[in-house]
Amino acid sequence: MARLKRASVCGAIAIALLVMFWSVVWPYVTGALLLSGVVAAAWWLWRTDRLVRQRDHLWRQADLINAGRRTLPEVDAMTGTEFEELVASLCRRDGCVEVRRVGGANDNGADVLGRLPDGRSMVIQCKRYAPTSTIASRELRDLLGARVHFGADLAVFVTTTRFSRPSEKFAVQHGILAIHRDHLGAWNGGASLMSLADINGAGQGDARHRTRWKQAYSK
Repeated sequence: MARLKRASVCGAIAIALLVMFWSVVWPYVTGALLLSGVVAAAWWLWRTDRLVRQRDHLWRQADLINAGRRTLPEVDAMTGTEFEELVASLCRRDGCVEVRRVGGANDNGADVLGRLPDGRSMVIQCKRYAPTSTIASRELRDLLGARVHFGADLAVFVTTTRFSRPSEKFAVQHGILAIHRDHLGAWNGGASLMSLADINGAGQGDARHRTRWKQAYSK
């Protein structure tokens, strides 16, 4: 009987201590739970907003690409000035800044100037030639002079035709981004300017490809 009384007293004391402990702790526990809920809700809202912004950016980018896209035959029909404006607009689409067309009688070898998204300066030479033409090395040498004149970090040569083997090799050796007709089609179709740097000096095909090229554009 005495043991039962002692057990009852101990139980009562334990319950009283637990109640006292909970009365002290419960505001902190409740506050922690509320804070966790607020943080979780804020994170969910932030993530949702970020996803929405990303989708909106992608939709806007696609709209810009579709609005500015031209078929290569349409590009062939442009004037030299229109082609330079197209190249400038593609640069702006890809996030380049301070882009301006400077082509003209005294352009010092540059048609478009600007800055890449990473801040580097660039100078661009644009040549809207017939697809049956070939870009010679001397034209790339002129672009090297323009790069020095304008103090540009990157020189880009954009053309509606192809480069000769020596001129293509010259471009790669001197760090010129050489965008020939096939790469121009990819750029105009949505590829970014700097993604073309990864395939610089490639994509013009072998002798059979060049023969088919001549046959297709000589008609």
